[in-house]
Amino acid sequence: MQVEVIEDFFKNLQDDICLALEAEDGKAKFQEDPWEHHSGGGGRTRLIQNGNVIEKGGVNFSSVRGEVHPRLRKQMELGEDDDYHFRATGVSIVMHPHSPKVPIIHMNVRYFELSDGTCWFGGGIDLTPHYVVGADAQLFHQTLKDVCDRHHQTFYPTFKKWADDYFFIPHRDETRGVGGIFFDYLKPNAPGNGQGLSKEALFDFVKEVGESFAPIYTRFMHEHRDESFTETEKKWQYLRRGRYVEFNLVWDRGTKFGLETNGRTESILMSLPPQAQWEYNLQPEPDSPEAATLALLKKGIDWV
Repeated sequence: MQVEVIEDFFKNLQDDICLALEAEDGKAKFQEDPWEHHSGGGGRTRLIQNGNVIEKGGVNFSSVRGEVHPRLRKQMELGEDDDYHFRATGVSIVMHPHSPKVPIIHMNVRYFELSDGTCWFGGGIDLTPHYVVGADAQLFHQTLKDVCDRHHQTFYPTFKKWADDYFFIPHRDETRGVGGIFFDYLKPNAPGNGQGLSKEALFDFVKEVGESFAPIYTRFMHEHRDESFTETEKKWQYLRRGRYVEFNLVWDRGTKFGLETNGRTESILMSLPPQAQWEYNLQPEPDSPEAATLALLKKGIDWV
């Protein structure tokens, strides 16, 4: 399978998701910002702002190539004197809604290939509600479990735990949201995370993960968009956005790697909300909805 086949799927996935989000929002349209990478290739950053439901969001496609950066060489234990080049392509999404009743969502699906033929898939999808709704978390995880189970029975429990561990804010001792799935270094015909599946089989899995995004998120948009909210709930939304910023700038590997390797800053920081707040030593009132949400931002919760 040629990398161009994977690139074409990701381009079409970006198109389909943008159309679905625009249709459900009913007002805002995506604006495209094409760009070129300094080492080769480029991408299409698409931003949506000030809609009926979405305050700010991005659906980005990229396909870049070049010499493997020294930081990545060290991470992958590649020889310093070897002539390694790479190709990488994927789609990355973050949505920040106006309403504190509509959750934040993130998804990334990607493919990486080295000049020696080594290749792997990675990605994930996770939900960050401002207020945790048990039924939504259950539906979200059941949808992802169904996707995973169609490809390998170990995928959901393995990738769910990986998401719990990855989307975690150590200095707050809380998860970013209710998790989802996260996977990386899924190599064809390799034991471990890929479970010995072929490149085609792994690609089929990644495709279905990507295609699950629009139906599940537009459902949450539709169900919660018209719910009323208070000033207290709006303030809480800004504080939860602050937690989102903390994770992305302090702990997220992709953000840090992109900035350290001279990636495109505007596309990398697309994930940040338009407005966020921090309050010193915030302690929610006991038995409040805010306290109930914090109690559910923990690893290991069985949502299905």
